[in-house]
Amino acid sequence: MSASPTVVVYSRKGCHLCEVVKESLDKLSRHGAFTWQEVDVDADSELRRQYNDEVPVVFIDGRKAFKYHMDEQEFLRKLAS
Repeated sequence: MSASPTVVVYSRKGCHLCEVVKESLDKLSRHGAFTWQEVDVDADSELRRQYNDEVPVVFIDGRKAFKYHMDEQEFLRKLAS
């Protein structure tokens, strides 16, 4: 059995779109198919430079999967591929 996928969301405080994506990830992760973590882009100058205008950005196993918005069905499809 392979390890569960790792999902990372780059976000910042006060970002409404970030909150929406994190709520979706919380809901979807309850099924146990993946783990996820949040990274605050404002905590690191390089991350802020890289993702400042793109948050939220969601990566699945190191590959950029979504920015700004995340469709839950599309997320599950990408997670399975």
